[in-house]
Order: sequence, then C-alpha cells, then structure tokens
Amino acid sequence: MHPTNRPQPPDQEPSAERREALLATLQARFEAHPERHAGIAWVDVRARLDARPERLAALGRMEATGGEPDVTARDEATGEIVFMDCAAQSPAGRRSLCFDPEALAGRKKNPPEGSAVGMAREIGIELLTEAQYRALQRVGDFDTKTSSWVATPPGIRRLGGALFCDRRYGAVFVYHNGADSYYGARGFRGLLRV
Repeated sequence: MHPTNRPQPPDQEPSAERREALLATLQARFEAHPERHAGIAWVDVRARLDARPERLAALGRMEATGGEPDVTARDEATGEIVFMDCAAQSPAGRRSLCFDPEALAGRKKNPPEGSAVGMAREIGIELLTEAQYRALQRVGDFDTKTSSWVATPPGIRRLGGALFCDRRYGAVFVYHNGADSYYGARGFRGLLRV
C-alpha cells in the first residue's frame, strides 16, 4: 500500500474541519441510499457518532481507504448502528493484501505490503463474515469486478486457507484460497458498530 494511503492510528481523531467534512459526506451518502437503512434516521446516527468520536475516526479511515461506509443496519439487541463498506468494488486502498499477519510473515517470496486482518485492526473495523457479506449484497450489487476477503473459520485458517467472496452472474459466491495469496482485484470490506 502506498504510504499516503495508510490509515491513521486508531486513537487519532480528525480535526474539527475534517470531522465536519466527513460527517457531511456520510450524511449525503446516507440520504442518497435509503434502501440500505430503512427505518433509521440520520439524527439518530449523528447522535451516536457525536457520542463516540473514536468511531467517527475509524469511519474516516474507512473513507480514506476507499470504503465509502454507509449505515446498513441497526443491531436490535444492542441498538448499535452498523456501518459497512459500500463502495461498488472492493475498496481501492485495501487491495493486494494477503489474509492475515501470520500469512504475511510466512510469505518469504514477493510478500504483499500488508494483510487484510492487520489493516482492519489499524483502521479499527472488523472483516465482514460471509453472512454479513451476503446481507450487504441484499441492499446492492457489490464486487461485480473485484472480490473481498471475509472472516474465515479457524479450522480452515489452521489448514492454511482463507475465504473470499464476490458477486457474479447475479449471485454471491464464496471461495477459498491460500491465506498468503494476494491479487490486485481482491481487498476486504469492513464493519463498524457505533
């Protein structure tokens, strides 16, 4: 990843000017895509963001790496607002990554610059699970030309594999690859609870 695209450390909050610009971007996206968050009002989202500035900082890092985060659900059990990366294709600032730090450490020849799991930690988000990825696909068509790593069950990961998903032919597919593999058209999508 190019150094200028590196996310800020999780504890660094945006300046007041950048904060307001980010909130304006998030609100405009929220209002442009009501199909993603039926029954959720922006005033409620804004109140939660104002109460959790560290979450807004993570959203800023999602935005800076090309994720185009938007509200996709409300967790009925906790009341938390759920943001997911809603860029049409896998976020451009998060591609060409192997799956996790262990895979990165084990790749001796032509290693990528980072890993999806490692970068998600830096940003302060979780990788989508397969179920969350499929839920996202119900509110739009994503990854029609790219693919995204998803959280992988420990048994698969212990054997050296990792899962990724995409959308082709009007359907969502889940595949496997070696966790140390990386491709220019594969990134990852994240989730943030506020």
